[in-house]
Amino acid sequence: MENEKKEVESAQENHSGFIKMRKFSFVMLMFFLVFATAGITTFALAFGDEKAVNVGVPERTEFKKLYDTYDELKKDYYKDIDQDKLVNGAINGMIESLDDPYSDYMTKEEAEKFHESISSSFQGIGAEIQEKDGNIVVVSPIKGSPAEKAGIKPNDIILAVDGKSIHGMSATDAVMLIRGKKGTDVTLSVQKAGSDEPTEIKITRDDIPLNTVNAEMMDNGIAKVQITSFSENTYKELQDALADMEKQGMKGLVIDLRQNPGGLLDQAIKISNLFVPEGKLILQVEDRNGKREKIAAEGGKKIDVPVSVLIDGGSASASEIFAAAVSQSANIPLVGEKSFGKGTVQTASDFNDGSNIKFTTAKWLTPNGDWIHTKGIMPDVEAKLPDYANLPYLNPDKELKKEMVSSEVKAAEEMLKAIGLDPGKVDGYFDENTENAVKKFQENNKLSADGVLKGESTMDLMEKVREKILQNDTQVKKAVEVLQKEKK
Repeated sequence: MENEKKEVESAQENHSGFIKMRKFSFVMLMFFLVFATAGITTFALAFGDEKAVNVGVPERTEFKKLYDTYDELKKDYYKDIDQDKLVNGAINGMIESLDDPYSDYMTKEEAEKFHESISSSFQGIGAEIQEKDGNIVVVSPIKGSPAEKAGIKPNDIILAVDGKSIHGMSATDAVMLIRGKKGTDVTLSVQKAGSDEPTEIKITRDDIPLNTVNAEMMDNGIAKVQITSFSENTYKELQDALADMEKQGMKGLVIDLRQNPGGLLDQAIKISNLFVPEGKLILQVEDRNGKREKIAAEGGKKIDVPVSVLIDGGSASASEIFAAAVSQSANIPLVGEKSFGKGTVQTASDFNDGSNIKFTTAKWLTPNGDWIHTKGIMPDVEAKLPDYANLPYLNPDKELKKEMVSSEVKAAEEMLKAIGLDPGKVDGYFDENTENAVKKFQENNKLSADGVLKGESTMDLMEKVREKILQNDTQVKKAVEVLQKEKK
């Protein structure tokens, strides 16, 4: 080591004279290079058309066309350009080109509303929507929301919001128009399934509550637990609800997932784990290369009473993950109608400015390896609600009176008949019998008995029908019947 040190020192001494002799020449060379570089740069900026290249940044040739377009617009467009709007539009265009209704770009404001919808209460009408073939389609109204009370159904197409067409809009842009402060009204033009004429529906916005689990004890120790969405606190809410039902002597359980549009994957997995035996599959996640991740139930507390699960056309996404898991891995019967059919998984990624992209990253498959996308899940036991549960919304601003003939009059006659009044022949003609039935309804509800359906009379009639549906829930009755067979 000592010899090595000396050799280095000797070399330094031998070269010291060389360094001193060349120092002035070196300084002059550096000065010349700096001067020359500055001159070339000035000339290029003054006269050159070529674009500067970022030194040290890998060139992305696939973006050259994008950069050239941006530069051309900024240089020669006939008006001043909003730079942020242009960049946002470019990103949005990339996402839209995927032709995936579940992938979306959100500005900072839109991203804030997205996070609200899965983490806290928000103000709006309470409906999950998606973009499909250029249309905004309802996936499901949230149970008990203004949208559900107004008669919004899965697969309804929203054509316009407050008179503005939303055809071709992204789901995020449509949500921005539909949402608003509590107490304000929004008018939707809605194309109902099987109807040629759009229906104008005025809805008063309200708080869409954070609480996603509602539990009640029915007869014979049968608990009914409704899950309205899978949000950040749903698993904890369900645990609390089940603990309360157990204290009340729960002997059987109906899980109600009707009109549940889904939500967070981790919540669906945690909740499924309460019902699926340890080691059994909850779901499989498949990436674009066909590689599958199998997610199995873990140990811990399990629900050990007979269970049935209610689904319908508004049960989507996380609801379907849970339904498929308990059906195929825990032999729990599904009751109701075919589910919506959403078999993809999305992730959300935030940018530093608060904007966000939500995009599809994988398929999810049932424990048996089925991909239910666009097909839905068929229940083990089919059960439908009464026909009057599917009656269309009546616009309270529209007057229905004697001598009128229309599909709205026919719907009103069916409503009157459903609540026990006699409107005469249900044919869409507002005759004397219909008028007398309306007057009777108005008298029973302490309204002005003029025999005309409009405003408060129309709203009260629809609310009475809704109450009737809740009282005569044929799907819940069937789910309880199935449970009782399981108990025997």
